[in-house]
Amino acid sequence: MTVAVDHQARRPIVAIVDYGIGNLRSAHKAIEKVGADARLTADIAEIERADAVVLPGVGAFGACIRALHDSGLTAAVLGAAASGRPFLGICVGTQMLFDASDETPGIAGLGILPGTVTWLPPGVKRPQMQWNRLTITERAEPTFARFDDEAWMYFVHSLHGVPDDAGDVIATVEYGGTINAAFRRGSIVATQFHPEKSARDGLALLTSFVEGIDVR
Repeated sequence: MTVAVDHQARRPIVAIVDYGIGNLRSAHKAIEKVGADARLTADIAEIERADAVVLPGVGAFGACIRALHDSGLTAAVLGAAASGRPFLGICVGTQMLFDASDETPGIAGLGILPGTVTWLPPGVKRPQMQWNRLTITERAEPTFARFDDEAWMYFVHSLHGVPDDAGDVIATVEYGGTINAAFRRGSIVATQFHPEKSARDGLALLTSFVEGIDVR
């Protein structure tokens, strides 16, 4: 799926924050595929100039937070999230937006989404490593514009975010109970699943995200 591009306008520049946490190429390639000028970058100035910013994450919450701090990019990420530009968190990148995680007590998150990341319910296999069907709780969410009644996304996670304001949740899945799968606060949208690994539906979400970027 590719965005219909006005050839008189430039492609939106999307900075994918590279803070040294592993292979981010799948996110880079997927966002590029749907029409953006995607740039995997650790350059503060490039993040500040970008039309939109993506914060991916793989592995453990504490390790990702430490890697972000060590990279010197924390202020740039906080600035991007506060700027009003479209901002997308993916997987552990989403969890990092919360205040804290039960996975790594004592390590503070970024505090962008008030709330805590908690373990999946007892009795289920951790991690959830499978495709699962979204229940969209906010039908007006623009990144879900291409979905009708259902969307299937790929998950690899053992925890999920529980925001202080339940209105921040825009989609859930069932996995031993209702699990929060996606969030919206202002210009920030964040997914616990991996849209870049979710085939057609994931590309549909990323297409809507890119189309929503204001290119000045």
